[in-house]
Amino acid sequence: MAKQSAKDKVEGGKSIQNRKARYDYELLDKFEAGIALAGSEVKSIWLGRVNMADSYCEMRSGELWIVNLDVETYEHTSHVRYERRRARKLLLHRKEIDLIDRKSMEKGLTIVPTAMYFKNGKCKVEICLARGKREYDKRSQIAKDETRREMDRVRKERF
Repeated sequence: MAKQSAKDKVEGGKSIQNRKARYDYELLDKFEAGIALAGSEVKSIWLGRVNMADSYCEMRSGELWIVNLDVETYEHTSHVRYERRRARKLLLHRKEIDLIDRKSMEKGLTIVPTAMYFKNGKCKVEICLARGKREYDKRSQIAKDETRREMDRVRKERF
């Protein structure tokens, strides 16, 4: 069976990618987690009004939390306004939480959210165990990307 891309996972709404995490970290293991949201936050996420650039995950008393996820307030709500950058609980099985906790204790590993999308009517967050890239790793990746783009341009011009 073919792998699902992030676009295939989206049932409606938008798939939000954390491009900064893909640039700053070497992504190792991926996990899919549910997220505990309040009221109108779901509508804001459905409209794609989320910024994942500065967000990260941390363990608090045996639970996994996403911190600094910026969800804009939904403008058509009438009564309750939620704090934009509050910590939100991630929903995973106990075995997955324990595995992520054990692996994140390794030297230099952190947990970063890389994507947010809707699947079967529920909001999901893709989190990854990641290792920070060094500056020279980033430069070499940029150089590879530029050469690949240049080769694609040349091929396109030929045909």
